[in-house]
Amino acid sequence: MKIKFLFLSLLLFSTSAVWAEAHKNSEKWNQLIKRSGLEASDLAISIGTESFEHNSRKKMIPASISKIVTAAAFLKHFPPGTKLKTRLVSRAGIVDGTLKGDLFLVGGGDPSFVSENMWFLVNHFLRTGVKKIQGDLVVDDSLFDSLRFDPSRQKERVDRAYDAPVGAMSFNWNSMNIFIRPGPKVGDAAQVFIDPENPYVRLVNKVKTSKSKTSLSADRQEDSKEDGDVVVVSGQIGEDVSEQVIFKNITQPDLWALANLKSFLSQRGISITGQMRRGTADPKANVLGEVESKPMADVLADMNKFSNNFVAEMLCKNLASQTEPKSASLASGMKVLRKYLNELGVPESEYNLVNPSGLTRENRISSSALVRVLKDMDSNFQIQPEFLFSLPIAGVDGTLKKRMKDGPAERWVRAKTGFINGVVSLAGFAGHQDGRVIPFVFIYNGNADESKVRKIFDEWATDLVKE
Repeated sequence: MKIKFLFLSLLLFSTSAVWAEAHKNSEKWNQLIKRSGLEASDLAISIGTESFEHNSRKKMIPASISKIVTAAAFLKHFPPGTKLKTRLVSRAGIVDGTLKGDLFLVGGGDPSFVSENMWFLVNHFLRTGVKKIQGDLVVDDSLFDSLRFDPSRQKERVDRAYDAPVGAMSFNWNSMNIFIRPGPKVGDAAQVFIDPENPYVRLVNKVKTSKSKTSLSADRQEDSKEDGDVVVVSGQIGEDVSEQVIFKNITQPDLWALANLKSFLSQRGISITGQMRRGTADPKANVLGEVESKPMADVLADMNKFSNNFVAEMLCKNLASQTEPKSASLASGMKVLRKYLNELGVPESEYNLVNPSGLTRENRISSSALVRVLKDMDSNFQIQPEFLFSLPIAGVDGTLKKRMKDGPAERWVRAKTGFINGVVSLAGFAGHQDGRVIPFVFIYNGNADESKVRKIFDEWATDLVKE
């Protein structure tokens, strides 16, 4: 009887202590919200295991922290060790160094396929002994559908790299680098380079070398005469100014990749007699070259550390490709994301996700739902390292490189940032030297100055580190 009484006493004492600590914590955070000067109704906060919640069930516009759900769902279906493959295939035979037919570039949905991968692929093909392709160069982009821009994205298309189109055969994040250097003397045309150089882009150089002033612009337009894009670079660059760079997206991912393949083949001394075109490869065609994607952790880091919208949509269509082996759609991929939230027990009343990147005002999700995703990732040993690796590190890299620097939170906060007009968000983990890890989600939807809100969120994340 005495043992039972002692047990009940200890249980009551422990429960009372936990309640007192939670109450104290709640009071502290309510004071922090009040001192911030932000409207409490514009904020949603979830910290840890219900250690503090504020408007946590309210659906908010999350912006780019939507990518947390995308990364988590993707890792559930494409675990570490998975590689996406890009291939060169043909049914034609090789006679005396000549491929007697068409060569197909088959896209495997790899968002990390860049110049280094293209070079590796071409060198693999070169080892077949082919020096001449007596046929067409054909791109097979059929793994994904042909919808390049999701309708839920911002309504106006822009030529900036963050608004790049999506395709199963993509290259260099479907964006180009434009490098500008001054000419030999004042008044001369500047030197302008498209990198990588290829027949897809037609360059119009209107830049002059000036005495000192530098003012540059680049305008990318779809070429009405050819299958490609026109880039008009205008303005002036000072004669002593170092190289400048401008990033622009392209409009036709499949033809962009194919044109770059042709350029790389040419650099290796391989000639092509036919044309460049779209088509579908025979599944039974011989593989003449193959290259694998980066590890999934690196692919996710490309998305999360730099908030790459292109990568998010590519990963979403890869999710759809598991049930749609041809013409995989973003809509089907979003069903996988929503199913994942349902499996976590998130009520449908707490989210409405239509785009995996967050580059939309149509996405809505509660902070409580996002903290469940973070907790799920943190508790899953098989994928937790890859997920954590993908997040920006405070004061070190990605979108947090210049935030929380030289303070207690530097290297102790790993979190995804989010921002569109009227929306600021931060979600991730705050760590402690004693080994504790606290998941947190901060979302603001309102009219306050975004830089002020970011500073407040950084202070709150730092406070979590110091707890």
